[in-house]
Amino acid sequence: MEKDLKSDIGFFGALSIVVGTVIGAGVFFRIATMAAATQSASLTLLAWIVGGGLTICAGLSVAELAAAIPETGGAVKYLERSYGKMVGFLFGWVQVLIYNPGNIAALGIIFATQVLNLLGLPQNLLLPIAIAAVLSIMAVNLLGSRFTSRFQQITSILKLIPIFLIIMFGLTTRSQVDIQLFPVQAGENVGLLTGLGGALVASLFAFDGWMNVGNIAGEMKNPKKHLSKVITIGLLIISFIYIAISLSFLKVLPLDQISGNVNTASDAAQQLFGVNGGKLVTIGILISVYGTLNGYTMTAIRVPYALSLEKSLPFSKYLSKLNKNSIPFVSAVLVAGLACVFMAAGSFEILTNLVIFVIWFFSFLLILAVFILRKKEPNLHRPYKVVLYPVLPVVGMLGALFIMWTMITQQPVLAMIGIVITLAGIPVFYYQTNIKQAERKTAVPVKIKSK
Repeated sequence: MEKDLKSDIGFFGALSIVVGTVIGAGVFFRIATMAAATQSASLTLLAWIVGGGLTICAGLSVAELAAAIPETGGAVKYLERSYGKMVGFLFGWVQVLIYNPGNIAALGIIFATQVLNLLGLPQNLLLPIAIAAVLSIMAVNLLGSRFTSRFQQITSILKLIPIFLIIMFGLTTRSQVDIQLFPVQAGENVGLLTGLGGALVASLFAFDGWMNVGNIAGEMKNPKKHLSKVITIGLLIISFIYIAISLSFLKVLPLDQISGNVNTASDAAQQLFGVNGGKLVTIGILISVYGTLNGYTMTAIRVPYALSLEKSLPFSKYLSKLNKNSIPFVSAVLVAGLACVFMAAGSFEILTNLVIFVIWFFSFLLILAVFILRKKEPNLHRPYKVVLYPVLPVVGMLGALFIMWTMITQQPVLAMIGIVITLAGIPVFYYQTNIKQAERKTAVPVKIKSK
């Protein structure tokens, strides 16, 4: 039986959690991929707006589930309640094998890329530096949750500094480039829908983390009154920040210098603040990426641990082992190992797109679960109901389908990898279920001897 959560988070506390959870490394680096997809400033900015809108629709929909089912496990429990144990397990499965290690690997690569750019190091050091960044964060996490949470709080504050500086100076400086926002149009040889789709997939990595914002519902003082406002206002603030920083980049750098350039943030910083000032801002960006890497790692190493407690994964006996600081160290080794494999096999762009395809497939199922549970459990207590039902959930589902369609048509190999790894969890689920059933049958009941 779940313990009752303390309902002591107010409006502004919840708002800071939403903003702090979602803003990470994507704010600095996804514009490079977006500009490459659109070859247009106006379509790039539109992709940020559409990405924010879809994220708001999805976030408000899933928040209804979070408020009604405030259980440990979050989305896994919502999926179990709506579709059964197997679907809930598959979400945990892809979190273990794709989502978390893929995110960590992508952040490790972008961290190493910025280190190379800052120090002028050769490209062959990219992988060793990326691996060193991931392993060092794993080491930090093994020191215990108190230490890592304090580290996360510090980096969360520090990451706002480069964002604030780039926006403040970027928007107030005289534009070096002519930016035409209207009419919205794609670049040469780029279809409007194709360009928007590619940029939208790229933008959603920056909005990643929205699925967790509904998890605070059970701890809010008044979720019915404040939850929708917190999510809407929080994601609008995030969208504004992303658009503002993208405008700053577009004002100081020509589009062809942004397109495909993962060093866009540091190049823009040098244009705004000079060589030395730009290097200081780049260091701030590195701290932001490192902090985001820590945040993902904190969550990632606990997912296989949680599944192993239910004996849902192979080698659960080992994955559930804790070190002296009460950290699941075998799970940490698993996540770090998978992240290193991903880093050796793919680029930042490939990894983030793989992550987005998989997560938005389950996002579609989660939004659909709002309809399923309303019919299946009409009397379920819902402290918060999604506003403008059924319009917002339908828009969110259509957006999820568009994202998956874009990935399948533009990057079919990545989409197929995501599908195959997801489906590979089905035999694992049945195998582990059979083992658990066999253990229950063979368990010898303990007899209490009477005196």
